[in-house]
Amino acid sequence: MSAKILIVEDEPAIQELLAFNVMQAGFQAFRAEDAESAWRQIRDSVPHLILLDWMLPGTSGVVLAKQLRADARTRDIPIIMLTARGEERDKILGLESGADDYITKPFSPRELMARIRAVMRRHVPVMPDETLTTNGLKLSPATHRVTVRGLTIDVGPTEFRLLHFFMTHAERVHSRSQLLDQVWGTQIFVEERTVDVHIRRLRAALEPAGMDGLIQTVRGSGYRFSAGHGRKPG
Repeated sequence: MSAKILIVEDEPAIQELLAFNVMQAGFQAFRAEDAESAWRQIRDSVPHLILLDWMLPGTSGVVLAKQLRADARTRDIPIIMLTARGEERDKILGLESGADDYITKPFSPRELMARIRAVMRRHVPVMPDETLTTNGLKLSPATHRVTVRGLTIDVGPTEFRLLHFFMTHAERVHSRSQLLDQVWGTQIFVEERTVDVHIRRLRAALEPAGMDGLIQTVRGSGYRFSAGHGRKPG
């Protein structure tokens, strides 16, 4: 069965256009005009991906994205934010709210479908089943779990792939563009600043267990995973 895509858009003409292109690409299109109807659709059938408009009546797309990420049933659903806001600060806000990608209106159907396919590929990671362990931090690809001395660490799918890459390439410095290639894939439709957002999310997830310092910022170069370091300084 083809993947289910939930379109959360309050403008009927844009919603119709999105649904048409989604179905033309072989996906199933489900529609919602606001946050409340989106939750009703999700309760009926959890989608494989959500196209989420920023400016919704009532609850905004940014708030809805945060709610989706806070719910155990929906936190791993890929989200692409749709918006007319093109400023860098808006893109960062959209990504930090939980979106996996951000596309500015107007956009072409070809770009939209390319972004959908790229995001969905990233959420079906192919990696060895070998469990990785560093300083008590354990990552299991087979169960898709991260634990520290038995305590489960809640990380999203992109952060899981990022941590897996770091743990299999420890002590090496990787630039943002290298991380995009290795973690996001070569079909890149996101900006390098996206890496910074996901690094912050990963550090925040690891911080309660005192493991955030394993991921170091190397000024002017990128990031490094170093087993010889503890908490990230201030």
